[in-house]
Formats: sequence, structure tokens, C-alpha cells
Amino acid sequence: MLIVMHHNATEEDIQRVKETIEKLGYRPVAIPGAERTAIGVIGNQGWVDDTPFQDLPGIREIIHVTKPYKLVSRDFHPDDTVVRPGEDIEIGSKGSFAVIAGPCAVESAEQMSTVAKALSSFGVKLLRGGAFKPRTSPHSFQGLREEGLRILNEVKKETGMLIVTEVMSPEHVERVAEVADILQIGARNMQNYDLLVEVGKSGRPVLLKRGLAATLDEWLSSAEYILVQGNENVILCERGIRTYERATRNTADLSVIPLIKEISHLPVIFDPSHATGKRSLVRPMALASVMAGADGVMVEVHPEPDRALSDAAQSLDIEGFAKLYDSLVKLWKFRLSIGL
Repeated sequence: MLIVMHHNATEEDIQRVKETIEKLGYRPVAIPGAERTAIGVIGNQGWVDDTPFQDLPGIREIIHVTKPYKLVSRDFHPDDTVVRPGEDIEIGSKGSFAVIAGPCAVESAEQMSTVAKALSSFGVKLLRGGAFKPRTSPHSFQGLREEGLRILNEVKKETGMLIVTEVMSPEHVERVAEVADILQIGARNMQNYDLLVEVGKSGRPVLLKRGLAATLDEWLSSAEYILVQGNENVILCERGIRTYERATRNTADLSVIPLIKEISHLPVIFDPSHATGKRSLVRPMALASVMAGADGVMVEVHPEPDRALSDAAQSLDIEGFAKLYDSLVKLWKFRLSIGL
């Protein structure tokens, strides 16, 4: 439920509403706006009886929100959220486009140093690399784990780049957060609710990938788990969903990008590498996502893609990424010029 106050409502009116919400066993969330204040009601498991609010002064309107998510929606938060993992980095603002790049997995110090220095020279500020790797087969490379975190930390010191890396279980959150500037929740863990609660408590920005076959409501409900913990720094990442089509690794759902912009205030980026699984398709799909309104992209880049221990077929080499990066910047500037 959302309680919209009159523009001339007093602080006493607002406080009275909050106290009434708390007496009912729920939690009030104040949502200040330019012209009026709204108060969201969270913690309810179903319909909230609005009778106790009917005679309270200062209330303009009571809106019953039926979505399974609230804090994620524009009903509760009409303005865009801008995530700032670093002083000069914004994800979700009108004047910036985020590029996250790097190998699927941390394989060695040399590999990470090589790709990080190259990406940094292009202007990329966000470096991805998996230390902990969830894999479909137990026989596949699982990542260097603690050693991988150590390498990421050394590269971070060496280049000044910020780190985006995946966390797989609640007990790893604190350790990974010591290195990572953005905690990534992979597609397979989108509905690992204990993990979502822990990353929410961490206070670190969270990159939440869409599940393998998750609906929009399921995806945004997972984001709600993080926001309920008081962490609004959530970045959504569309990476394709599993359908009957086998020509590509997944089916890229670019239409969900502008749809999320209508429904939610959270920034959304696109992962063309996982969405297609094919190196040749990464560039056109990344560029398409720019015009669909994405706030950024995440691309897999490896110094020697064909020798990569994971996701070789979809990884760009450094030269290929350089061409893509140049095109991304130009197309994003064009998008701004036409008001999209």
C-alpha cells in the first residue's frame, strides 16, 4: 500500500501515519518527492486494510499496490536510481553509459594484468572477472576462488579499476566484498534468497542477473529482497533467457530493457556475451541494447579467447573489444542527441 500525502501535510500528519503503520505491524518507508511525500507500507503478506487511515489528516490518496515487489517499483520510487560504485562512476544517470569488461574467469595474474591494462587504456573503469565460478558440470573449471580474489585485488591496486565479481553463497559475501566494488549475483543464484539477503546487508552495490528462465516479476522480486535490507544500489542485468531456440546460447530479450524502465527505477544493463554465446553476435547485440535504452553493457574480453578456460566461444579479444568500445561510445552519444 502507498499513502500519498497532501502537499501541505505537516510533519505531525506524516508522523501520525507512520505510527499507525507501525501499530499494524508493518514498516513505513517515506518517499519524499518534489511536490508531495508518500509513505510506503512494507512487510505485509497480503491486502492491508486501509480503514485505520481513513480519518487521518493530511492524506490525499491511498493506493493498493498489488505487485509482488514494492521498493523496486516506480510506485514507491518515481525517480531513477543512480548507482555510484566509485567517485567518478555513475550507472543509471542520463549522462553516462557504463561498460563492464574482462574475462569470464580469473585464470592467472598475467592474464588479468594484461587485459586490465588494455581495458584501462581505452577508458574502461569497471573490470569483471570470476574468482568463484558456478558451472553446469562439476568437471568444468570452477575458478581460483581465494587465489582469484587475491589476483583481482592486486590488479585493482595496479590499475585503479573497480572490480565486479560473482559471489555464490552467503558465507562468501563478507570476504568477496573486501575486494569487489560491485557484487555480482549470477543467473543461477537469482533466486538464492539467503544470498540476496546477505548482499543486501553488505551495503555494496549489487549486479543482479536475470535467471535462466525467470519472468520479469520473479526477477524484480529478487531485487526486492536486496532493497528490503536497505540497499538500493542494485543494477539489473539482462543476459538472455532459455527458450526452445538452440541457435544461440540464450534468447536475448531486449524488449525487457525499456519495459523495466517503465516499471522500475533501477538501472539495467545488457550482457551480449551470455545472451548470444557467439563472438560474432556480441557487437551487434551490444549496440542494439544501447538504442533499447540500456544503462550499460557487460562484455567478456580475454587476451587469448580460444584458450580461455570458460566461455571461449563468446569472448572478444582485446582488438575486437577496442572496436566495440569505440562504437558503443559513438552510438550512446547519438542516442543522447536524439533524446532517447
